[in-house]
Amino acid sequence: MLLILRAQDFLNIYCADGLMKTVAAGIHTSKNQNIRLKGLSGSFDAVVAASSFKLHPHDYIIVLQDKEEAAYFQNDLQSLLGREILLFPMSYKRPYEFLEIENANILMRAEVLNRLAEKTRPEIIVTYPEALSEKVINKRSLATNTFTVKLKEKLEIPFLEEFLHSYDFEKTDFVYEAGQFSVRGGIIDVFSFAHELPYRIELFGDEVDSIRSFDPGSQLSVDTLTQISIIPNVQTRLMQEERQSLLDFISPTTRLWFKDFQLTLDVLNKSFEKAEASFDNIISQSGAQVVLQPEQLFEVSKTFKARSASFQRIEFGSRTALDDSLTFELPSAAQPSFNKNFELLAENLVEHQAQGYTNFIAADIAKQHDRLKEIFEEIHPEIQFQPLEFALREGFVDQSLKIVCYTDHQIFERFHRYRSKEKFSKSKAITLRELHMMQPGDFVTHIDYGIGKFAGLEKKEVNGHEQESIRLVYKDNDLLYVSIHALHKISKYSGKDGTPPQISKLGSQEWESKKAKVKGKVKDIAKELISLYAKRKTAPGFAFTADSYLQAELESSFIYEDTPDQARATEDVKRDMQEPHPMDRLICGDVGFGKTEVAIRAAFKATADGKQVAVLVPTTILAMQHHRTFKERLRNLPVRVEYISRFRTEKETKKILADVKEGKVDILVGTHRVVSKDIEFKDLGLLIVDEEQKFGVKVKDRLKELKVNVDVLTLTATPIPRTLHFSLMGARDLSIISTPPPNRQPVTTELHTFDEKIIRDAVSYELRRGGQVFFVHNRVSDIDSIANTIYKLVPDAKIGIAHGQMEGDKLERAMMKFIDAEYDVLVSTNIIESGLDIPNANTIIINQAHMFGLSDLHQMRGRVGRSNKKAFCYLLTPPASLLTSDSRKRLAALEEFSDLGDGFKVAMRDLDIRGAGNLLGGEQSGFINDLGFETYHKILDDAIQELKENEFRDLFAVELAEKAKIIVQDCVIETDLEILIPETYVNNTSERLQLYARLDNIKDEVQLKKFSEELNDRFGEIPPAVHEMINSVRLRWLGEELGFEKISLKNERVRGYFVTGNDAYFNSEVFGKILKFAQNNPRRCKIKDQGGKPLIVIENVPSVDAAIELFDHMIGRLSKSDNEIVSK
Repeated sequence: MLLILRAQDFLNIYCADGLMKTVAAGIHTSKNQNIRLKGLSGSFDAVVAASSFKLHPHDYIIVLQDKEEAAYFQNDLQSLLGREILLFPMSYKRPYEFLEIENANILMRAEVLNRLAEKTRPEIIVTYPEALSEKVINKRSLATNTFTVKLKEKLEIPFLEEFLHSYDFEKTDFVYEAGQFSVRGGIIDVFSFAHELPYRIELFGDEVDSIRSFDPGSQLSVDTLTQISIIPNVQTRLMQEERQSLLDFISPTTRLWFKDFQLTLDVLNKSFEKAEASFDNIISQSGAQVVLQPEQLFEVSKTFKARSASFQRIEFGSRTALDDSLTFELPSAAQPSFNKNFELLAENLVEHQAQGYTNFIAADIAKQHDRLKEIFEEIHPEIQFQPLEFALREGFVDQSLKIVCYTDHQIFERFHRYRSKEKFSKSKAITLRELHMMQPGDFVTHIDYGIGKFAGLEKKEVNGHEQESIRLVYKDNDLLYVSIHALHKISKYSGKDGTPPQISKLGSQEWESKKAKVKGKVKDIAKELISLYAKRKTAPGFAFTADSYLQAELESSFIYEDTPDQARATEDVKRDMQEPHPMDRLICGDVGFGKTEVAIRAAFKATADGKQVAVLVPTTILAMQHHRTFKERLRNLPVRVEYISRFRTEKETKKILADVKEGKVDILVGTHRVVSKDIEFKDLGLLIVDEEQKFGVKVKDRLKELKVNVDVLTLTATPIPRTLHFSLMGARDLSIISTPPPNRQPVTTELHTFDEKIIRDAVSYELRRGGQVFFVHNRVSDIDSIANTIYKLVPDAKIGIAHGQMEGDKLERAMMKFIDAEYDVLVSTNIIESGLDIPNANTIIINQAHMFGLSDLHQMRGRVGRSNKKAFCYLLTPPASLLTSDSRKRLAALEEFSDLGDGFKVAMRDLDIRGAGNLLGGEQSGFINDLGFETYHKILDDAIQELKENEFRDLFAVELAEKAKIIVQDCVIETDLEILIPETYVNNTSERLQLYARLDNIKDEVQLKKFSEELNDRFGEIPPAVHEMINSVRLRWLGEELGFEKISLKNERVRGYFVTGNDAYFNSEVFGKILKFAQNNPRRCKIKDQGGKPLIVIENVPSVDAAIELFDHMIGRLSKSDNEIVSK
């Protein structure tokens, strides 16, 4: 096992070094002396800064060249010092555009100022020139406008409310973003502008009892605090106050570090000029009076230069601008590029080792170290290297200390992404909740009664106690009241978007017959799937050998980090290949979640054992693209990849087929031609099918023949809901990849009205950085005129057009030219959404974006951002006033969820429905519309369960033995006790409903405990009615265990109705225990028959707690004697 070195130990090596001590002492002692650190390469600058800080802590302000570099540098320092390093950003979304403000940045700026004003220890602040160009609020004003809350202090709610209102804080039900507060009983939540998380203040009377910070997403507490500062929005609220330079705000002993001092001055100049121009522009256009002049808001480089001279300045970049500096030479070199050639890397490390260097390799994923170790053991066993447990942005070779420190992401040429703080916004949190929340007027499905409309919560009185129930409206305005204990039977109806479902009639057979019909159909499909599965499990196949070191080399050179899902899918596939029977695995995952990578690894594993691989894809373009991807990834490995399609000449195809027959071609990619009868493989071991649902019946039948004794791996991009996955466990081996690659850049999404200037800027920016642009326009009639418009705007762009009405050859040629970068801009309809993968295209402009559904937009956006370049997506729409509220919501959601995994969540709803259809055959989506997705899903579960219990009993023997222990699937609770969440405890109706629904779907004690803790944390001490409600869930579980279909707790009497239609139950041990208990307590218990249904009646049970204790005793869990229980 490799011993992994921690950051602290790595820094200690430097802190003990003589030269480093001299440098740190120089920075520490010399007053206002300029210092120049020469020769720093890669992340060595961060190591030097961290070491000198550790030796002599002072306030540091480190100015890098731009925002990106500052963020990477901040990450390096955080990894090395293991403490929070603050980033001081600019307030604006983009440099020099003073109209768009980024709220999260304002929050971070305020947080830094607050930290500096109240600091108790030296701080390091990382920033960049654009951020320094804005002046900050003066220290005095900040102090007078800060409200401090301390533990055990007196605090009156009305006073605090008034204070917050006077500072423009907004009162809401729940706090999601800075500038909001809420009051719930004795709990006050407030999101100050000085901390990244909101605070929760809990009062006891009028004394502050506890202060906690909480996560706005889950609304749960994170940390306990003793005192907090509440600061208003400094940017807008204190507009009239005097501003000062950040240099006037900080303490005079602060050390200023500059990567490039001259660049800083140039940027300050440019910012000031732009600000002046923008001010003049505003005044000339509107004639408005400006409160503050540009020089009062923005820094001028002359004054900045003069002001900085009173501080000690350290230059650590390659350019020097400060005179008479004290210079320290720290000779180092950057990490060389090895182009993934491990032989070269190994030689380099061995050479350094021989010269007395120590080799370190930094990686934040331990698996990478193990892979490197495997590779080196195979190539150069004598290599010694010391793994570091953290990542750095760039490797370096330090020549004075003789240290080689390489980073894994450079060795494997992967993209390393800095981790930034998560930014919260109200709309993000709310959008996700809205997806699951029921609003009055929504369609819902009740498993027993069908589709109705949700009409809110209603309080009812039962035997003098208040209870809450849910009101559903059915056909002809019939009403159905559903107890909050039966909430798990209701689900929000989700069918195809936009078409309202048919509402069911209460008391009619229509719903039951619909369910029965669907069940029959589903059963047939499932039966076919399961029998195929059973047949294959017994068929003979080829068992592949374990991984070779080349496999490790291939896997670790993947440009992104593996996500846990991807790693699991890879392991599953490899394990299946090593089994003696043929594999048939389906991998589902969103666009760009790395399915192809799994396929490449499997293909290589097969070729390593001398087997051939066929890759079957639906379109010619995809064939070319896969051929390219496979070839690129397997470039340095002994594998020959070829493809056949109608782009190849007859002669080329003949030659390839001959080579395939002789076994000279290892991997053959192609369309349905690959599986036609005339192609002979010498030894086919693996068939990879991409997007199976797009092939016709003929190809599918041919696949079935092949599947019987060849390993098959199928990929699909329509995500299959996790839940369906379990239902189909016995029919197909599935791997689901639902997490996006962590270091894929999020796509910056912006909403604009159609404007030629925006199109021009977006296209020319992309072309300037050598990229390509997708322009989506979904109307064939005027697609040419749009292309002309773009040509007029950007005359030097080469523009291609692609749409579905073109002839096949023409369309493919256009796409090919775009792939080969002969076109800069491709104007096309939405045919690009299915699978064109062009790493060089990093801007997509979608015209008339309001016409698309969420999942389409999400899929199209997935076309860009596939390399490590920043990607942009512009959604162009008519002016907002002309859009329907639905499209507005949809587009806003897309803009919010620029992160990949998030978009996936939003697009999931309608994709779920598509996914089920693909997996189980097309007609399924019709059934889903009839019943709603959740109900359809429950029926599918039942159908498969029945098949497993009857026709395929032997195949699922182990699983069935587990299942047999559960007697009743569901126990109904009825009671006249006060069981509800009082309005005084949770005021917001939709929140109450959400809590009821969550509680009703909780499956085990751990979750239940968590739920209680959450209530206590968010709403204060739990009232008795809510305790009873939480316990009624435990009562339901006990009922299921004891075999009760229904438990009624009314008038201090419990009635337990035994399960019907299960004769075996009455001979079981459980029933024996109940009988024994009844015999031992004849005065209190009676077993009787009511209308042919057996039930047990137990007297004087005053509460749910008493009932739980009683049932626990019945099962034999409690050791109290019967008499004690009875006499209670």
